[in-house]
This record gives sequence, structure tokens and C-alpha cells, in this order.
Amino acid sequence: MKQDSKIYVAGHRGLAGSALVRGLQARGYRNLVTRTHAELDLIDQRAVREFFQRERPGVVFLA
Repeated sequence: MKQDSKIYVAGHRGLAGSALVRGLQARGYRNLVTRTHAELDLIDQRAVREFFQRERPGVVFLA
């Protein structure tokens, strides 16, 4: 994974997700994308599709 990769972390507010974000930041990854449940409901297929078309992350973590 390149340092400038756009990385989406779903679940960034939970225990594993927040640790993952901190770990990535500590290793110099700065192009992190996060969304709260209110901002992106992962059950809403249309919203998810639009999000991925707009953001185009290269790496996705589901925590």
C-alpha cells in the first residue's frame, strides 16, 4: 500500500476501526476517508455506490 493511497475505513469509530486509523496515521498515511453511519448508511446500496464512484478509494477496510 502506497503512502498516498486513498484509504476508506468503515467503522472508524469502533474499537478496531479507531485503532486501525491511529495505526495508519502513525505510519504516515494521510489520505484517509471515513464516514459516520449518519453520513453513509452501508445498507443503502445506492448511497454506497455513489460514495465509491465519488471517492474512488484504492484500499477499503471494514472494521
